[in-house]
Parts: sequence; C-alpha cells; structure tokens
Amino acid sequence: MQEKKPHPKVKSELHPRSQHRERYNFKKLIKSSPKLAAYVAPNKYGDESIDFFNPAAVKELNKALLLHHYDLEYWDIPEHYLCPPIPGRADYIHNIADLLKGNSPEIPQGNHIRGLDIGVGANCIYPIIGQHEYGWSFIGSDTDEKAISSAKEIEQRNYNLKSTVEIRRQEKSNDFFHNILKPEEKVDFTICNPPFHASLDDAQKASLKKLKNLKGKRPSKALLNFGGQQNELWTKGGEARFVKDMIYESKQFGKQCYWFTSLISKEVTLKPTYKVLQKVNATEVKTTEMGQGNKISRFIAWTFLTEQEQKDWIATRW
Repeated sequence: MQEKKPHPKVKSELHPRSQHRERYNFKKLIKSSPKLAAYVAPNKYGDESIDFFNPAAVKELNKALLLHHYDLEYWDIPEHYLCPPIPGRADYIHNIADLLKGNSPEIPQGNHIRGLDIGVGANCIYPIIGQHEYGWSFIGSDTDEKAISSAKEIEQRNYNLKSTVEIRRQEKSNDFFHNILKPEEKVDFTICNPPFHASLDDAQKASLKKLKNLKGKRPSKALLNFGGQQNELWTKGGEARFVKDMIYESKQFGKQCYWFTSLISKEVTLKPTYKVLQKVNATEVKTTEMGQGNKISRFIAWTFLTEQEQKDWIATRW
C-alpha cells in the first residue's frame, strides 16, 4: 500500500451550495443504489473508491449520486451514452442560479422559472439537478431519438419531474431554438454542454492524453470512461463553431430568453466567441469560471435585453 495522500475534507473549488463538496460516502451511496457495491474496493492508499477508468463503475457511481442527493426513484442511460460527472454539472446549475440572482437579495426559485437544456442527452442531468435544488422547470431538447426516449423515461418515472420537465425532439441537427421554442414562449435561461471536439480522432486523442496524465503511462487505447455518442462528443468545427452557430441563432430569439449560456471547455474558444457576441450586438456578456479538481472550466452568458427590458422581465416573471 502506498503512503496515503492527505485529502481535504471539503472540496473548496466546488460551489458553496454544492452537495458534492465532501468526499464520497460510499456506505450511504450503496444504501441508495446497492449495485454500486460491486465496484467499490480499497484503492492503493487504502481508501474506498472505484476504478474511474471502468465505464460501468462510473455509471453506477453517478446513478448512486443522483438517487442519493436528488430524490430520484429511477435513473438509467443506454449503453455507450454520455454519463457526465455529477459535481461539475451541479456547479453549472448553481452558478446559473447566481447569474439569475444578480444583485437581487434572493435566488429566483419555483417552477415558474424555466430553463432550456440544449442537448439534454439520455441522462437528463441538468433538469434533475435544477428541479431538485431550485424547483425550476425545464424544456430538454435533443436530436438523438434514443437519447430522447431515455430522457422521457427518466422524466416519466420520477414524480417530481413529471410536471416540471418537458422533453422535445429537435428534428434539424443544425438548429438550436427553431422548432423547440414556440412563438412567444419564454425561458429565463438556456444551458448547454457543447460537443468539445471537431472529430472522433480528436476525441480519442484527448481521451488518451487524459488517461496518460492520470495513470502516468501511455494506455493502449482510448477508453471514453464517461461514454458518449458522436453528437455528444464531437461536431464539425468543434465547440467554437457550435457555440458561434448557437449565438447567431439566439439573436432571433433575443426577446424570448433572459440569459443564453453555454459551457466553454477550451480557453482558446473564448476570444473568437467574444468577437461573435460583439457582432450580434449582445447587450451584456458574462464569463464564469468553475473549478473541479485540477481542471478549470467555464461558461459564457449573454443577453439581448436592454437594461429596462431586464428590469421588466424580473418584475413580471420572477
């Protein structure tokens, strides 16, 4: 057994309201989801853990976290679909709450606050967390039929999601808001986890690099431990092109949403994104950094509402 590294009790880099700031309590997680027990064993330091390079173990851990922390009765995803790390997704939601709060004394809560999750995926993570933590309602959109079916099953089999989450199929793969937002329909924010890479080859190279950094040796193949389909992991032009296209289309829906937002994985994407936002005359742009372990992520937020329109929005909707 190797010498044990000191671990802080609280993960201070996570959002203060996150339920994931303390180390995993595997006894409680296994009680919520007994199948996790098969994957929990002492690591080289003698601590209980799972093999984070085993997709099945990662899926069971995420399932246990969702069942334990977010009052779910059911959660599952089809094989090979994206199973994202829950703490990072929760941080995005909590920071959206801070964005909506602005200079107000309280965070707007309740199902009259509505978000649009672009690319809800088979996992339905953002609506699950946002509904539980703040009582928000959601529209979840996706182009993938199997992902839509999975998200709908999660919504239907959890009583607290039935009346607050609506899953809609995006028929056109190049559209974001068309065919999803109905005329005059309003949402208070959009949320999106874009495909990061420009190709399958790029995705596999990035996965190999990640595994090499974590294991200290070059692995023989790229193991995507969080899974993912093509539309979840890569797209032509990568995230920069994806976000650019989203911004241009968002302009057409500028009066139907307060804050448009998107995760930005790569820091180099920020500069061209700011230029696009300037071109479309966004009235306000904000960038929020988030930390998970050694990794820094961020999301960008923009609005087309004038200062007076923002005040009117808050007065009439919140």
